[in-house]
Amino acid sequence: MQPIQTGKRTGRRGRAGLGLDPRGAAFVCLMASCAALFTACSPERAVPPVKMATTTSVANTGLLDDLLLKFKQDTGIEVQFVAVGTGKALKHGENGDVDVVLVHAPEAEQEFVAARFGIERVTVMWNDFVIAGPGEDPAGIRGAGSASEAMRRIHASGATFISRGDESGTHKKEMEIWKAAGLVPAGPGYIEAGQGMEACLVMAAEKRAYVLTDRGSLLARPDLDLDIVDAGDPLLLNPYSLILVNPERYPDTNGKGAQRLSEWLQSPRGQEAIAAYESNGNKLFHPIASYPGGPAPEPPAGR
Repeated sequence: MQPIQTGKRTGRRGRAGLGLDPRGAAFVCLMASCAALFTACSPERAVPPVKMATTTSVANTGLLDDLLLKFKQDTGIEVQFVAVGTGKALKHGENGDVDVVLVHAPEAEQEFVAARFGIERVTVMWNDFVIAGPGEDPAGIRGAGSASEAMRRIHASGATFISRGDESGTHKKEMEIWKAAGLVPAGPGYIEAGQGMEACLVMAAEKRAYVLTDRGSLLARPDLDLDIVDAGDPLLLNPYSLILVNPERYPDTNGKGAQRLSEWLQSPRGQEAIAAYESNGNKLFHPIASYPGGPAPEPPAGR
């Protein structure tokens, strides 16, 4: 491509003494102004990176990388994230360390918003929890009929159970099921790992143990010798919500970028991206419009 000619040399020197025709100098100024305007309007420069705290289940499945790549392609906005348990993710929000959280513990989320740490909570997708374990099913939980009955059988049999033990959304759900079963988990077979979901799945496979997991995390690791031995209880439904950190509490929060991310995830483009994502031929998450019982799940009143 030929370089742009900015002016011609003439017998007379230009106004600035640089040998440019005045019309050429004006063209250079015009081009410089346009370049400055383009730079100022560039999405990357207009909105700084969004900081997110989210859960290991969203990150380890590869879903988040896929969604954030599409979001950046559409908006030019980068999202930087840390993947931890829901409890720690919400704590990052409480401390103002991030701009937005994506988590899956409805009761804790409502408390977070009620305390004015977060605003504009929207549920954007869902999957479900399952109890995974060895195919031989030593506790006989297949056909238990409910998650709480499955836990009673595991407890009564003395079989090994791996708990996240980390205040994550999965751990909170586990405690909810134990409570529904009327039991307090204890004993030599109950192991609190204090680890993320993937690490707990690996541990369960190694120890031939049971573990509560979101379905997506399990399907993302087909190499592990674990079967789904209990599923389908409505108690095991697992919605994920995005919450903006309150900019009134933390004025330095990137509220504009967080709002753009929230709008994108709720848009047809974002919801289609969630629906389309697969790992090993399996759909790991579903758009919120397909949530059983309605699009905006909430925990039961009084809980």
